[in-house]
Amino acid sequence: MKTTLQRITTVNALFMILFCITISCVNDEDIDINIPDDGENEDPVEEVYIAIPDGNFEQILINQGIDSDGKINQLISKPDAEKISELDLDVLRGSAIYDLTGIEGFVNLKKLSVYQHNIDRIDLSSNILLDSVYLIANYITTIDVSNNPNLILLDVRSNTLRSIKGISNATHLKNLDASHNFLEEFSTHNEYLEVLHMSHNDLMSINLNGAIRLRNILLTTNLLTTIDLSTNTSLETLLILDNKIQNISLENNTNVKHLYISGNSLLNLDVSNNQKLFQLKCEENPDLTCIKIKSGQEIPSVLLSDTQELNSDCN
Repeated sequence: MKTTLQRITTVNALFMILFCITISCVNDEDIDINIPDDGENEDPVEEVYIAIPDGNFEQILINQGIDSDGKINQLISKPDAEKISELDLDVLRGSAIYDLTGIEGFVNLKKLSVYQHNIDRIDLSSNILLDSVYLIANYITTIDVSNNPNLILLDVRSNTLRSIKGISNATHLKNLDASHNFLEEFSTHNEYLEVLHMSHNDLMSINLNGAIRLRNILLTTNLLTTIDLSTNTSLETLLILDNKIQNISLENNTNVKHLYISGNSLLNLDVSNNQKLFQLKCEENPDLTCIKIKSGQEIPSVLLSDTQELNSDCN
């Protein structure tokens, strides 16, 4: 029977023999050690999938057949997202969404509708093809469309907006509706904008210089005391009821057809240069008694207070 020392010696001897055989049979050229570069170290899940943390968001995607695995697993495949050009997330099709994280993966999206959810923030910087965005009745406080140059329509009514950024970068934007929010100021020089609706905000100042194509402006129920429309020569409809306007010049706005300026603090009003004027409403301006018109000018539809009159001579 071998002793313990003999067994150890025998094992060591065998190991050395095998080691030597291995070394003698393998040349340096045959050794292939692959060290993956940084790109190959990426998590394969991150390469193929997009995170969808909000289960209600994912459920709607499943209901619409967009998330093809049909499971609530907080993931959607990139191919599933990238094939979508229109996304309608109507709340009636599922429970309310709180988090729209994952929308950045829908890089070919052109139309997005997110009506009546509980979203308080949104990042659309990756969705550069968007042309129509409806985010009505959410809780969004700010939105930036600086990276959405193809945007034609932006509807953000009934949110809690306090700022809108990047409008001047949206060089194709024609229609902006931000009514029923909390905006205190707004400025844009976007020369493509045609329709601007910002009723029921807290606007104290607005700058529309350079928005030369504006045809329709709705600013009802704000806190404006003055407004400069001298560069908005395409203007056809101006609804600016229920503000604090004291003076307004419409001399350059010869295309105006509809002027609603009731419920302000006007001291005077001159529409003698607005020969296309079809509708005029200016009642409930306590200090306004005479509205100046051009001799022979006819305005088919007029609504005045009992103390007001149209006259070519207002002294």
